[in-house]
Amino acid sequence: GQYKRMNVRAWSSGVPFLWGCQSESFFQAPGYGAVHFANEMLKDRNDSLDGKRCLILGSGKVARSVAKKLLEYGAIPLTFSDPSGYVYEPDGIDEGKLSTISSILSERGANVGRYVIASTTAQFNEPDSIFDIPCDLCFPCAAMYDVDEDAANKLIDNGCLGIIDGGRSVVTLDARKVLRKRGVMYAPHIASLTGSSIINGLGINVAGKETDELLATEIARVYKEIKSTAREFNTRGDLHAGATIAGFIRVANQMTSHGAV
Repeated sequence: GQYKRMNVRAWSSGVPFLWGCQSESFFQAPGYGAVHFANEMLKDRNDSLDGKRCLILGSGKVARSVAKKLLEYGAIPLTFSDPSGYVYEPDGIDEGKLSTISSILSERGANVGRYVIASTTAQFNEPDSIFDIPCDLCFPCAAMYDVDEDAANKLIDNGCLGIIDGGRSVVTLDARKVLRKRGVMYAPHIASLTGSSIINGLGINVAGKETDELLATEIARVYKEIKSTAREFNTRGDLHAGATIAGFIRVANQMTSHGAV
């Protein structure tokens, strides 16, 4: 078993033991995957990301890759946040503004609030809560449990159609119940953040546009599998339940194939 773990030929990803995958695609994969997943959800409703106004919570690499991919789909990123507060561009964050924000955040210890110095249109911590900003979609990519029951209700009251996790456990259990009760789309992190695993599975010999196309294809397959599993087990529309059950079945099948009972 140790030999297999350390031997590159035994790795499905083709990445040697302890090397990891340091390509740009790997770091962009979680954010890109979350946006591709949102696109699949909207396609099911005969809708698209084009023109959708999107809140982004967080300002790390995942949050910025979410914004980059949203722009490619024609959506409109509105915000970035960190512990110091949040910046809000009422007319959206375009590629130039995203580049400026990335440049600011590349400096050690820099907060996202410094961006207001470089923009004549940005607002900092206005309104008081980021969840008071009208939006179509929300991509929480920051701290765990950022979106609680009150935040979920505010988002929905302000026209939010869905929440797509860009971080782990960012939506509380009570908030998930609110989303389910009020019929709002929700993509849990166990489904929306499969991008890194997919890129690892593709190996180190793919890059650029080809990688993203393969990622989008795999995300579409994951979405269909989760949706189908939820329907099969009488939890139609509940992607959290569908993803959890699908994951359990995969692990159980592998255990069975190895002789476990």
